[in-house]
Amino acid sequence: MSEVAAKRFSPSAYAADLQSSIQSTTSSGERQDGLMGLRAYTEEVRHMLATPRGWSEEERRLYAEKLNRAVIGFPQERAEMLAVISDWIIKKRLQHLSFGSLPYATLAEALFAEVIGMNVLELVLRNREGLEEVQVVGTRIFEVRDGRATASPYRFQELSHVERIQQNLVLFNNDRINPRKRWAEVLLLDGSRVTLTGFGFTAQPTLTIRLYTVKRFNLETLCKPEYGTMDDRVRELLMIIVRSRFNMVVIGATNTGKTHLIKALISAMPNEERIITIESRYELMLARDFPDKNVVEYEADEDDPVHGPRQAFKLALRQSPQRICHAEIRDEDANIYVRACTRGHEGSITSVHANGLEDVPDTITDMCMLDGRGMNPVTMIRRITEHVTHIGFEMRMINGVRKLTRVGEFEWLDGAIRIRDLVRFDESSGNWIFEETFSAKSLKKISRNDPEGFRSLESGSVSVLGEASDK
Repeated sequence: MSEVAAKRFSPSAYAADLQSSIQSTTSSGERQDGLMGLRAYTEEVRHMLATPRGWSEEERRLYAEKLNRAVIGFPQERAEMLAVISDWIIKKRLQHLSFGSLPYATLAEALFAEVIGMNVLELVLRNREGLEEVQVVGTRIFEVRDGRATASPYRFQELSHVERIQQNLVLFNNDRINPRKRWAEVLLLDGSRVTLTGFGFTAQPTLTIRLYTVKRFNLETLCKPEYGTMDDRVRELLMIIVRSRFNMVVIGATNTGKTHLIKALISAMPNEERIITIESRYELMLARDFPDKNVVEYEADEDDPVHGPRQAFKLALRQSPQRICHAEIRDEDANIYVRACTRGHEGSITSVHANGLEDVPDTITDMCMLDGRGMNPVTMIRRITEHVTHIGFEMRMINGVRKLTRVGEFEWLDGAIRIRDLVRFDESSGNWIFEETFSAKSLKKISRNDPEGFRSLESGSVSVLGEASDK
């Protein structure tokens, strides 16, 4: 009887439960309607922003660039895009629209967060001091500062947030990521580069932002304590190498400063000398950083034979180059670069992936042999050693500092490759040691192309000097 009494109907209790249910349903419904409405307006704003703006191609390109910079966190561009969205809302007379309990102060902020915002990456990008690269793998985030990658204290809550940022970036570049094309690259005018991959190409969506952080490129800067890449004695030696028009090759792991060294060496070249660069993506940006230099820059598309590396080299050789800067030797263009270096374009520079300087001629030879023309590999290695790789530079990261750890002269002796170690960095002492001397052949080249540098070698103001019997 007591159990029946406990279940007895109570009008007041029923009224309270009904009111609570109505409030809960209303709140949930408002939030759901708010989300649906926000998503609809988000697509409109996304389409509005993606529509090219400007009377000329240059104006449209600059507008796309502004969108990209806003997406990856540049404050001025973000403020401009927020103003564009606010104007759109006013024209649509939507400024008083409510989205229930959604956590946005205004509709403009809500749409900006969905279309432009970078989610938790905004917190990472807020601290730009020393930040060189942001790496996203799935929901995890890694920050690269001063060449070292560390796990970020932030991470995405869902993979869909990463994919939304990817779609924003590619949309504003007239590119795409979908099941037929699962990657994209975005390059900004300041040199920052964004690389994206999607499901099916990588196990998880990835997003890598390589930020442009360096403003000055010269050998003097690399000698300063805050860089510590070399000292003044090494810089003087490198100046002699550049003026003497040796062909140079740079090796080193990722983020060890190869590109920075190449640009610093190029800065030491005379402005009037014709330099031609060939890259798969504009990264060196010589015309931007050295506006007075006589530079022609090619961006070769490996997937487009009409505008690929081979065609770029053919045209480059007809444009009276004195030096050729090839950002990185790849398989299909190795033969062309070798021919360029052996046909009067001395003083050229490139980089290549190799474990050590001794491996460089073999690595380039392997790439040259891929075109199937039946060349003699020994002859090719000798040719590359003697004519393509006069001087090699090896970059390494030591205790968080990018160091030029080795400067070597390539020689072909008794049918084998030999490296004369002109300079080595000694980790125990923290100093650069001048171990060996230039060969007689190189000294003759220096005396012919850089008499002043040769005299400094003879006087001993620069430590590296060949033996008197070699002259």
